[in-house]
Amino acid sequence: MSPILAPNTLDFISHSEAQTRRLGARLAAVLNPGDVLALIGELGTGKTRWVQGVCQGLEVAELAVSPTFTLVNEYQGRWPVYHIDLYRLADTSEALTFGLEDYLYGSGISLIEWADRAGKFLPDSYLAVELYHLEETKRRVVLRPHGARFIKVLDAFKEAAFAG
Repeated sequence: MSPILAPNTLDFISHSEAQTRRLGARLAAVLNPGDVLALIGELGTGKTRWVQGVCQGLEVAELAVSPTFTLVNEYQGRWPVYHIDLYRLADTSEALTFGLEDYLYGSGISLIEWADRAGKFLPDSYLAVELYHLEETKRRVVLRPHGARFIKVLDAFKEAAFAG
């Protein structure tokens, strides 16, 4: 991802795990089946906390946990949620061995941790959620829309999350 922020990019600070979850829940309010969120960030930057918030916002009853060893956890909320963790993939071609494309083009919402490991298998339209460690509890969050659908999603999120 380019470090230069495009006009449609949103860049902000989350001051706590709870705030990261709340922002994920607010984003969930503007998501639809078929949407893909590509979470990118080092270990401990809050990817799973963001996923937990999205799941909460989608009315998933159970707490989302990182599927590092199983690769995919499926949850049922308002819509199906596919929580995918690509941390253990050795290379991008392994993404096809467990059916990544079936999830990305399925009837649910796909939340992909370590999405940078998906390479060319990401769809043309998705929202990149980049998380960066700043301090013990502070994270920089950069949301980058890819495709017209996610420019609209980001506009709706800004209105819902940051309106007075």
